[in-house]
Formats: sequence, C-alpha cells, structure tokens
Amino acid sequence: MKNLKNPPIKNDRERPLADRVRPQTLEEFIGQEHILAPGKLLHRLIVSDRIPSMIFWGPPGSGKTTLARLISNFTKHHFSNFSAVSAGVKEARALIDEAKEREGESGKKTILFVDEVHRFNKSQQDLFLPHIENGDIIFIGATTENPSFEINSPILSRARVFHFRELEQKIIEKILLLAIKDPRSGFADFQIVIEKPALRHLSEISEGDARDALNALELAILSTEAKNGKITIDLKVAEEAIQQKFIRYDKDRDGHFDLISALHKSLRSSDVDASLHYLSRMLEAGEDPLYIIRRLIRFSAEDIGLTDPNALVLAVATKEATHFIGMPESGVIIAELVIYLSKAKKSRSVNDAYEMARSDVLNRRLDPVPLNIRNAPTKMMRDFGFGKNYQMYSKESRLPSNLKGKSYYSDPKLYDS
Repeated sequence: MKNLKNPPIKNDRERPLADRVRPQTLEEFIGQEHILAPGKLLHRLIVSDRIPSMIFWGPPGSGKTTLARLISNFTKHHFSNFSAVSAGVKEARALIDEAKEREGESGKKTILFVDEVHRFNKSQQDLFLPHIENGDIIFIGATTENPSFEINSPILSRARVFHFRELEQKIIEKILLLAIKDPRSGFADFQIVIEKPALRHLSEISEGDARDALNALELAILSTEAKNGKITIDLKVAEEAIQQKFIRYDKDRDGHFDLISALHKSLRSSDVDASLHYLSRMLEAGEDPLYIIRRLIRFSAEDIGLTDPNALVLAVATKEATHFIGMPESGVIIAELVIYLSKAKKSRSVNDAYEMARSDVLNRRLDPVPLNIRNAPTKMMRDFGFGKNYQMYSKESRLPSNLKGKSYYSDPKLYDS
C-alpha cells in the first residue's frame, strides 16, 4: 500500500467527529467490501493509480466522499473537490480551465470530484461531457440518486458506476467503537464506556448512515458528565442523542418507487406482515395515503379481480373513508384493506384478458363491427341491414370477422394465499 502524500489531518476538536475520524488509508476504510475488498476492481484501480471517470452511487453516510478523499491521497494526479450544492457552472468551468492549463504546463492530469452531482440538471451536466471525452479531466461524481434517471446517458456511457450499499448495523457498531478509541481525532483521551444496548440503539436507528451515528455518538459523549473520570453512555443517553428517528424518503425518488413496489409484490405473495411493514414505512414517512390507495384499487382488479369482487368494493370504500377522516386516523383503515388484499385469493385473469384485447386493438386491423350488432335507430339504417337478425341471447360470436374464435377471458387460475 502506498504511503500518504498528505500528512494526517490535525486533531481539530471544532470539527464534527464524523469529519475528524474519516479513514486515512484504504486499510482503515470499513464497509463496501463488494467493491473495495483487495482484489476487487475499484481497489485495484486506486492502488495502481489508474483512476477512470466514475460515478459513486449510494445512500448518505455510506462512504462516497470519504473514498474520494482517499483517492486524493493515493493518486499522482491533482485532485479538485467541487460541490454541486454550493457552487455552479461558472465555478466548474474555472476548475476545468485550471485542469487544462495544469496539464499543459506540467503534464499533470486532474481528478474533478463533483459531490451531489445530481443537483446539476442534465443541461448543466453537459458541461463535463466534452472534457471527459477528450481527457481534460478524470471525472468522479457522487450521488444519492439513481444515475439511470439523474445522470446524462453520455456521461454514464463514459464512466464506471460503483454502487455503495447501506452500511450494515455491525459495520456501524465497529465504526462507533473505533471512533471512541481513535487516538488521532476521536475520544481516546477520554475514559468512555458505551453499553451494548446503547451501541445497538445508535447503530440501528441511524439506518446505515455512519455520519448520523457518529454525530449522535458525539452528542451523547459531550452531553454526559464524567463520574470518577469515566463517561458512561447507556441506553437512555443514546435515546436522548437521537430523540426521533428520521425516516429517509423522497416522494419523487427511488425510495418512493422501491417501497410501493415492495408493497405491491408483498401483497401478491400474500405476505401480510411484509405488506403492513411497507405500508407503515410509507405512511410514517409522509406519503400521500390517497396515492397508496390508488395503487391498491388497481391491485384489487389487476391481481384479484373476479376471484373476490369485494376487494375492489373495499378498496374504493377505503378511499372514501380516508378522504373523509384523514391521517393519521386512517392508517388503520388502510391497514385493514392491505390485510384483506393480502389474504385474498389471487388471479390475473381480468388483467390478462384486458391486455390481450388491448393488444389486438393496438396491433391488428380493426374490422368493422358486425352489422347485426350495430346501432339501428333509423329505418334507413335498418334497410341497410343494421341490426338485422339480431338475437339477444345468441351464442354467436360478436367479434369482428377477423377475430372470430378469439378468446381473451378464461375462468381464473387461482394463486392461493
């Protein structure tokens, strides 16, 4: 492993703990083994100093910015740090011009790290494209949002995407314990005891965000009086440090679509407990209950249909009740619907029948409606054969001539709950 070019960050107690205890070497970096374990592609690229343009995609507190800083320590290239939150196109252009000038004078390439790159809209992102294409910069963008939707396709085609996963609870626990013992920037100078229930609470409630967990730990330590020279963090102190859990949820982003997909698929699997879990996550995060109910109304016809017509009736009634009562009282009403839909027998026969009929309408020639079932309000129309020989209860097919014998609907194939 290559030695650091830059000296370790000085112990500055004014900076947040989460910033002070960032790892300084790859060996100190914890988590993301699926991309950073020795022998993995990203690890090999960093150690060999062969950095391509990349996108770091993952949830907050998963190590994207920390890894970018590690790359700045390892690489022989100049490293420019840029935040799309606090700066704009003008500042980005200035950094690119500096990169071109630097390479022209010294032959030294520049890695341009753009944090929160999704804050630039796609027209603004176009700024980087020609400079990635001709090698003026090595581009590294960090984003919490799905690059498929938030990053320009031409940039994606020229950059390798690395997906950072939410940190597991045991990883968060390890990070917290190391911060307590860190002699460089942590709390090794203090005699700190953190009880297991407190450690578990801080690591669990942070939901994979190391920054949140470290901020809560620091608050717990700084707000606790030492007794006999010892600071003890128990469960009560830990709960006070994170008084209310923050549920990350963006109604226009991946979390929204992931959860409604999870609810829908749990209902299909007749998994009552999972269905209630995902419903609760959405409602407690502030999702519009009527949006959820609209999806459940569709589910009632699409995945249950005529095997239990009451499902649709109950879904519509739930919409009316929720509109009338409002939240949070309607949570239990929606839960009743979710339990009913989960336990109901499943069949997609109605959905499949409609989709087949729709496909023929969109993709096949539309023959005329047979004369005997056309509307015939006038004598002239009847003289032309409109409605002639119509029999109300005839078993004769009423389909247009080119679809005679076609069958769309069949009795439900049940998927038992």
